[in-house]
Amino acid sequence: MNPQKKHLQITQRAADLITGKNNPQITQINADSEKENNLRKSVQSADSKRDPQTYAIIGAAMTVHRELGHGFLETVYQAALEKEFQCQQISYEREKRLSVSYRGEVIAEYQADFICYGNVIVELKALRKLSGAEDAQIINYLKATDLERGLLINFGARSLEYKRFVFNLRKSAQSADG
Repeated sequence: MNPQKKHLQITQRAADLITGKNNPQITQINADSEKENNLRKSVQSADSKRDPQTYAIIGAAMTVHRELGHGFLETVYQAALEKEFQCQQISYEREKRLSVSYRGEVIAEYQADFICYGNVIVELKALRKLSGAEDAQIINYLKATDLERGLLINFGARSLEYKRFVFNLRKSAQSADG
């Protein structure tokens, strides 16, 4: 066999390996990846229609996580997310002080990482794993304020973790009374 023909066969085999042709394992990986991408797109599309504001905030957080990865302190992610909010024109207030009232009297204050769009509490974490205490924290913040939506975003895990919270006890109680 001449060297030029042999080189052509080797090149063809390499191309087949890369594309998955004649290799069912790679073909399956490609199919799984395509299914996952299609599922992600359909979920993102549905989320953006239901709640475009929290969808935009989560998208900004994903951009930051994709760029920085995990392993930094929370303050680094907070600064990067602020820059991303500016780039995406998401209205926000950073480190906004919120009051907690009891029987009409302010008894404590806390500082939210961000309030976006004037009505979404965004709490950031940089933990390897969320414990559940963080969920309670944001639920309590929602209970103590007049805000109904919150996002808990964890940059500390290998993949970005986020949870949406909706708290409308006041409306539920009113409709139950009514």
